[in-house]
Amino acid sequence: MLKTRLVLSTLLAACVVLAGGFTAHADEYPSRPITLIVPFPPGGSTTIMARIIADRMSQTLNQQIIIDNRGGAGGTIGTRMVANSAPDGYTLGLGYTGTLAVGPSLYTSSGYDPRKDFAPIGLIGTAPSVLVVHPSVPAKTVAELIAYAKSSPNPLQYGSPGIGTANHLAGELFAFMSGIKMVHVPYRGSGPAMNDLLGGHIPLSFTPVPAAHGNVAAGTLRALAISGNKRSTLMPELPTVAESGLAGFEVALRYGLIAPAGTPRAIIDRLNKELRAALDSDEVRKRLATEGAEPLPSSPAEYAADIDQEETKWATLIKRIGVKGQ
Repeated sequence: MLKTRLVLSTLLAACVVLAGGFTAHADEYPSRPITLIVPFPPGGSTTIMARIIADRMSQTLNQQIIIDNRGGAGGTIGTRMVANSAPDGYTLGLGYTGTLAVGPSLYTSSGYDPRKDFAPIGLIGTAPSVLVVHPSVPAKTVAELIAYAKSSPNPLQYGSPGIGTANHLAGELFAFMSGIKMVHVPYRGSGPAMNDLLGGHIPLSFTPVPAAHGNVAAGTLRALAISGNKRSTLMPELPTVAESGLAGFEVALRYGLIAPAGTPRAIIDRLNKELRAALDSDEVRKRLATEGAEPLPSSPAEYAADIDQEETKWATLIKRIGVKGQ
């Protein structure tokens, strides 16, 4: 009996020590800088969203969050790097509609499963795109653009940050629903696509509001419509594409934070707590509003459900319109 009590006491003490060790480990996180991989080149909406959150969370975590832009293959290269990173909380990823909901269906060799290879931390927010044209295009409304495209002897070109991005599929969906022909011109990120659009090398693009707003305000681009299901608070005078005649058209970009699968739950919970706190701050909300985005705080489980729902939606669209990656 005495021996049994001794064994039980020893096991209990060991459990207490182990629990204390896990707690101490969680309390010590983070003890060094964190890398946040953005799967696109600098200059686009993903980088803007990442910096807004990283700036605030760096303060509350008392550690620097370093933005690491790794573009290529519609964002799948950088996202795959996140999936293959050590699950220790020191390599995170900027989750994005194009990489988590579109890429796995578009690319047979994306190299990751959005449902199994990541530990969702939480949503950051959502933002629609804006359909913009170069001033040389005579159309001032969606209806006029469709009529212009149908009367043109050649298909209109449109640019996007790359094959498989939401802006690429927004153009495909627009062409499909309006019955016009368009040719997709992929770029290595929103920045290069914007440069060619401003230079008149391509006539139009679906571009995230954060990346296009300044140029629209300056008159170097003309905005025709918002891609989301409601008007943008940043450009309230602009109708949605659905309001402009294509009922049911909706494309909204969704952003979040992800970690490699297997990242300790205590670390995920800590990051989710700081992310939600950041989204609740007036500073972050103001910066998001300025960029045309709406904060969308969530739990890790809610973000996982969102990834599942979005992937199903875009996979169905890709199959229906026959889009293929390269």
